[in-house]
Amino acid sequence: MSRFFATGTDSESESSTEEEVIVRAPAPVYTFSDDEEETKRVVRSMKEKRYEELEAIIHTLRNHRKIKDYSSALASFEELQRAYTRAAPVVLKEENGIAPRFFIRALTELDDWVTGAWNDRDARKALSKGNSKALTSLRQKLRKYTKDFDAEISKFRENPDMPDDDDERKDTSSSDESDDEDKVKEKPRIARSPEAPRRPPPQDDESSDSMDWGSSSSDSSSSSDDETRGAATLRERFLKRATERDDDEERDRRRVRRERRERAGKISKKDQADDGGEWETVRKGAATSDKPKMFAKDSDIDAALVVKKLGEISAARGRKRTDRRAQLELLHELRTVAQQHNLGDALQLKLRAATVAALFDYNPKVSDAMKPEYWSRLVENVDQMVTLLLSHDDMMLSETITEDNEQLVTAPFKVRGCLLTALERLDDEFTKLLKECDPHSNEYVERLKDEVRVSTLIDRVCQVVERDGTPQEICRAYLRKIDHLYYKFDTRAMKKDLQPGEETTIKKMERLCKYIYANDDSDRLRTRAILSHIYHHALHDNWFQARDLLLMSHLQENVQHSDPSTQILYNRTMANLGLCAFRRGNVKEAHGCLAELMMTGKPKELLAQGLLPQRQHERSKEQEKIEKQRQMPFHMHINLELLECVYLVSAMLIEIPYMAAHEFDARRRMISKTFYQNLRASERQALVGPPESMREHAVAAARAMRRGDWRACLNFIVNEKMNAKVWDLMVGADNVRAMLGRLIREESLRTYLFTYAHVYASLSLRSLADMFEMPRQRVHSLVSKMIINEELLASLDDPSECAILHRSEPTRMQALALQLADKVGNLVDSNERIFEKQGSFFQRGGAPRGEGRQRERPRDGWGRRQRNRRRDDERGHED
Repeated sequence: MSRFFATGTDSESESSTEEEVIVRAPAPVYTFSDDEEETKRVVRSMKEKRYEELEAIIHTLRNHRKIKDYSSALASFEELQRAYTRAAPVVLKEENGIAPRFFIRALTELDDWVTGAWNDRDARKALSKGNSKALTSLRQKLRKYTKDFDAEISKFRENPDMPDDDDERKDTSSSDESDDEDKVKEKPRIARSPEAPRRPPPQDDESSDSMDWGSSSSDSSSSSDDETRGAATLRERFLKRATERDDDEERDRRRVRRERRERAGKISKKDQADDGGEWETVRKGAATSDKPKMFAKDSDIDAALVVKKLGEISAARGRKRTDRRAQLELLHELRTVAQQHNLGDALQLKLRAATVAALFDYNPKVSDAMKPEYWSRLVENVDQMVTLLLSHDDMMLSETITEDNEQLVTAPFKVRGCLLTALERLDDEFTKLLKECDPHSNEYVERLKDEVRVSTLIDRVCQVVERDGTPQEICRAYLRKIDHLYYKFDTRAMKKDLQPGEETTIKKMERLCKYIYANDDSDRLRTRAILSHIYHHALHDNWFQARDLLLMSHLQENVQHSDPSTQILYNRTMANLGLCAFRRGNVKEAHGCLAELMMTGKPKELLAQGLLPQRQHERSKEQEKIEKQRQMPFHMHINLELLECVYLVSAMLIEIPYMAAHEFDARRRMISKTFYQNLRASERQALVGPPESMREHAVAAARAMRRGDWRACLNFIVNEKMNAKVWDLMVGADNVRAMLGRLIREESLRTYLFTYAHVYASLSLRSLADMFEMPRQRVHSLVSKMIINEELLASLDDPSECAILHRSEPTRMQALALQLADKVGNLVDSNERIFEKQGSFFQRGGAPRGEGRQRERPRDGWGRRQRNRRRDDERGHED
């Protein structure tokens, strides 16, 4: 039978079944038409469908990560969120609500990638506007979305090398597929019975024909085997093979595993070779094959040769396309060579000074902050310089030493440089680092911990400057020490039992400031020292010392001529001085200190604690950039809400009694314009609800005080909400609340007497004491003081303990009539002044000035009225 026929005839099949029993599967017929092709239908569960959808999106997201396409990554992440929302019922049913591990791995990898891209400031600044905006949105959305998976992500980070659920599922599915393929391959072997005799080789005898006919069954079976094998190979050609997606996923997994091993330090050279080797960072600038050698092989290295090489390296500073990182490496290598050859500590000091200068040059923009790692290296180098100077009494570092006069080999050693300038720039860079950080993040706290290092370094530099420096240099070093000390509260200053030899910050500030007062040649250092000294006294409630120091310095008269940073320090000092006066109960002084600052409406800018939004052309970009550089770090801010509350409460305690005493006075002046405007705005409202903000609480308390209701006034000022927002922020909060209660009672009593004195003929001091819950002696003192100052027309009767009121003041109707008379008189005078201006050009009857008889100009309105009456009488007689 021909092998090209897939099946035989019925007669042949019957003969074959009669002669031998062969289990044989029907051979399929393969065609190339899609209509006739037999396809196997695969039924997948909902879990597989949803998980495959998630895996496809994760794969796309990884591809976007490779090319750093943040816009596409953001779109893929949003699509991933929607896909997981669709898969949530399956996860809840199959996984008990626990997210699959491959999904958590994708979120973790995306979070690490976004965090790394965000922390790389240089690369982030180089991004396009769209990519930068997409990175910001992706970071915010990812942080918000991953909050629901914090537990799973933490568990994943503990053991990230465990296989994912999708890997196990893929392994099981691949094993199932391989089993199916093996079964398909084994089918032709099963079709051939093991007992069936093999076909003997053909013989050249007469029975060959009969044997051929008799062996038709075996021949057909062998031909079917060949056809089956051919069909299997043909089917394999048309089978769907592994796609590139699977290869990419496997490559991604392999790369992630290699990165983890690299982080753990367990990668092997074999793995690096298999994965194509390590990545090499290509530096910016000219490409060099090898690093140039420092010195020749057989050169005699001494101090002069090292100094010459240092001059060559330093000559490249500031040039275009200079690799600053390479300069730092060369200086480090040069310092190592000098140390190996024992060339002396003086040369090490000079190399350290050059390294410090190179570190300052590494940051190309002066306005931007230095990177934290380079700032740490800067601190280490300056600290080593101080260590070398303190360990050698015969070593001096100064700017006055020229390079020709340097002594690097023999004592006494002289090195050119300035340690104090390096310290000042280091301190400025530390302030920039703090301003670059988010004040509400952990990064700011970590950066703020470095202030201990800076303060310690300043103390050590002071030791060097006190030994070798001039008085002016000592003043500069002391001022840096004061800048880190004046705003800090020292709890030891409140203790009376100090240890012998223990120095509080108050004594330390006094010692440092007195030296600057005596030895400073410039007014700036002395002014800043005085302001810092006042601030520190006010911080510790030394009101009289701070006030006397401010009055003796006369800084209020010429501070407007100082530089902006000194003016900012002056504003901060006045704000803190006002808080100190308020804590001590001096309400008028507190209002006077805070009035100039708060009446402008811009305390935030005046204290350098932020910028207010301005109109389009009110502030240029350069001015805004300069003002941002002057901002204070967050830990030095003064609470603006506390300042405003203290100002409004002080204004209330002063303004309300004054308004009650001069209610019908048309020429009444305003003590606090801001408070008066807030009070008038509240009175114009048709419906006044319960207060919510701090300003509304102050206005509601003022209205209660005008009625004489001191309890309501105290409840508006001192309550749980105000305590948490304002009063608990003060030192000695309990004393402040007690002081407020006492002042509110006293001023409410004075307001009550001013408002309702005309109603009473006499007032009992005991009744007043019971009404306002005050001691009788204090009530007697307040009433006596009001009588002496002629604020209250009354007299005291000591036997009966009463205040006898005299009804000499007008009633309300009389006061209103007097007000009306004054206003009408003012109106008449203004009309007469207008008539005088018109009459200066024309006479009566239209005659111009200068023609005919000149009119006599009366000196006042009364004379003019008398003249008009006489003229009218003369006209009446003529008629």
